[in-house]
Amino acid sequence: MASTDDYDKAANDIRRPGTSQADGVLDTRELIRHATLAASSHNTQPWKFRIQQDSVTILPDFSRRCPVVDPDDSHLFKSLGCAAENLVHAAKAQSFSADVRFDPDEDGVVILLHRDASAHPTDLYRAIPQRQCVKTAYDGKSLEAWELDVLEKAGERKDVRVIMLLSAAQKDAVIDYVARGNIDQLTDRAFRDELVSWIRFNPNEAIRTGDGLSGRVSGQPALPTWLAKWIIKLVLTPKGQAETDATNIKSSAGVAVFVSREDDKAAWVEAGRAYERFALQATALNVRTAFINQPIEVRSLRSNFEQWLNLSGENAQLMVRFGHGGTAPFSLRRPIDDVVLEE
Repeated sequence: MASTDDYDKAANDIRRPGTSQADGVLDTRELIRHATLAASSHNTQPWKFRIQQDSVTILPDFSRRCPVVDPDDSHLFKSLGCAAENLVHAAKAQSFSADVRFDPDEDGVVILLHRDASAHPTDLYRAIPQRQCVKTAYDGKSLEAWELDVLEKAGERKDVRVIMLLSAAQKDAVIDYVARGNIDQLTDRAFRDELVSWIRFNPNEAIRTGDGLSGRVSGQPALPTWLAKWIIKLVLTPKGQAETDATNIKSSAGVAVFVSREDDKAAWVEAGRAYERFALQATALNVRTAFINQPIEVRSLRSNFEQWLNLSGENAQLMVRFGHGGTAPFSLRRPIDDVVLEE
């Protein structure tokens, strides 16, 4: 049986620091490794990479979709955007610039790579191995004005902007929406079954799959899967989750909501890129982030939530809380060979 030490070694191995090079020879495996360290819903890692001369295409892997929480696959395409953003920064470390476009014919994100002597490793590139969702409470302190400004600018992309919610009243309203979302989701048996199917309750299971939501990351004790699935039915309740979320949101410096003009696959990819850049910038500033997407995922809440945000013709895509706090064990990733398509 694998131990927590085995788990941590596997997580750290995939996050080893990258090596920059400027000899004009593109190390595509390093690009893919950094891309796979991006965020994805339930850590499903729903991507495949097709490598061609001077380009990488990120394609959706619909076998890893979550039809209950993400019936339109919007989170899946946001995950592709997250991976694309990481790849752009990894390319800079190898003295390549990147042009990113969405190809509707195959639902892929095409990244064209160009030799660029002016491109170099950045703080965002160096943040890629350290970026993580930290789901525990933060220190409750506000961020400096300059930190907020840098984060807000990082979350802006073409037709995507970020709304920063910082006041106690705004956070209280978010807490209410998240609690209502928890009631809808955690009283839905299909949602619970799908969520539990992606939880990895012990290091052995986590290392075997290389994906999913590890109990090691969330601070839960390692248990046999059969026992953990029985226990989670008792402890995973709307009331308990709402209390945890309320504590965590109150401890956060603020909440960021990513909104887009359009609500289609291309816009979802751009929203994913905006979030990932925000998260990388946060990591570079020693700021933690964690998703709280319930008001966006629950369709009956989303329009009301968007009205509360005073959106006019825009669409809420992702929501995260942020603040200073401790780190957590890292999540795992599947082997690179499992996500690269053979030509």
